[in-house]
Amino acid sequence: MKITSVILAAGQGTRMHSSLPKVLHPLAGKPLIRYALDSARALSQEPPVVVVGHDAAAVRQSVGNDACFVLQEHQLGTAHAVQAAEPLLAGEPGLIVVTYADMPLLTTETLLRLVAVQQKNSGPATILTMNSDDSHGFGRVLRRPDGSVQAIVEEAQATPEILAIRELNVGAYCFTSEWLWDALKRVPLSPKGEFYLTDVAGIAVANGLAVQSVTVEDVSEALGINNRLHLAEAETFLRKRINTRHMLAGVTIVNPEVTYIESDVQIGADTVIWPNTFLRGRTTIGAGCTIGPNTIIEDSQVGRSCTILAAVLEKAILEDDVSMGPFAHLRKGAHLAKGVHMGNFGEIKNSYLGEGTKMGHFSYLGDATIGQDVNIGAGTITCNYDGVHKYPTEIGDGAFIGSDTMLVAPVKIGEGAHTGAGAVVTHDVPPGELVAGVPARPLHKKESKEKKDASQR
Repeated sequence: MKITSVILAAGQGTRMHSSLPKVLHPLAGKPLIRYALDSARALSQEPPVVVVGHDAAAVRQSVGNDACFVLQEHQLGTAHAVQAAEPLLAGEPGLIVVTYADMPLLTTETLLRLVAVQQKNSGPATILTMNSDDSHGFGRVLRRPDGSVQAIVEEAQATPEILAIRELNVGAYCFTSEWLWDALKRVPLSPKGEFYLTDVAGIAVANGLAVQSVTVEDVSEALGINNRLHLAEAETFLRKRINTRHMLAGVTIVNPEVTYIESDVQIGADTVIWPNTFLRGRTTIGAGCTIGPNTIIEDSQVGRSCTILAAVLEKAILEDDVSMGPFAHLRKGAHLAKGVHMGNFGEIKNSYLGEGTKMGHFSYLGDATIGQDVNIGAGTITCNYDGVHKYPTEIGDGAFIGSDTMLVAPVKIGEGAHTGAGAVVTHDVPPGELVAGVPARPLHKKESKEKKDASQR
């Protein structure tokens, strides 16, 4: 049976007090709407339909080609919002799953249960409910004496007796498509001047049709984001969910309460994450690593058995057995090959360090290509920028760069070459050459002259 998701994302979200549309506010590294899109993809191969309204262009740009869009020009309620999708979906038999873009904690498993119940339902609709003493502003679910759903009453229209009901309408629905479009046309205008999707339950019952329900087991799934407090609450729930998933998969998180891992991060088994670590974006970490404490890794790839202490990585690549920190910084384009060691307070940008290379503390490498088994002494700097252009530095295998060397790019240091401490290298150094001084010059020429003078004496 064909299943299509309709995601309601047209609201302004005035209580966020923000110029950013509510559904684009980030949660654990992704806009709120991305969680609804992920669930929709898990339900069906059909592209979801996103109903946009307020700041539609920004929402479209964020979602891109991951959905089809329909515009709700005037925000006249949830039934009116779903009705906006009718021209795109009418005439296609199957099921319509309706969710909200501001409910990021609703799981795919729960929505699959909702669909499974509706597939067996002789009636046209199944709703998601929960039992809670905190109403969250949700409508109340009224039951008949036999336990079947009678109606959903919005909180604003509920009597005191109805407000005492603990069963709440969460706001996720599964409908048979043929029935839904006709029912939406019969939804009455509410006293607030809106058309409520919840009224379709009463329409079905009035026509002798069964409305089924699924009760959500974890009430945190029903959390909708209406203000910044809700956003922080959802972040807490989601962070716990993410950390739990990693720990159950074999990752040690020393203190989950102060470890922040975003939803798309992947971590190998037997890795240890120490406190105050932030793993962001599409970061991947191999097995057997030690990360942190006080480490930030964003959109980076970390191999197996790496040790990263109090460091910052941005769009960087570490191969296996790399160690770095504390207080090291890898910027975009940094690539450390297997077995590289990077010392305290170092910084690397857009550079490759070959296998087994060691970079001392207080050093900076930018736009550099470094060979294997190179020693980069403490305080070494590639002078790669002249105020207008950036230039490359190349260092061959087995070279030894003395402490406080200034490498004025563009410059090439040959295999096995050496620079003396404090050298300022402004010209290429041939393989095996030793240079020193300011500016750096080959030492063997001076030695040859001294030998010649001694022979003449």
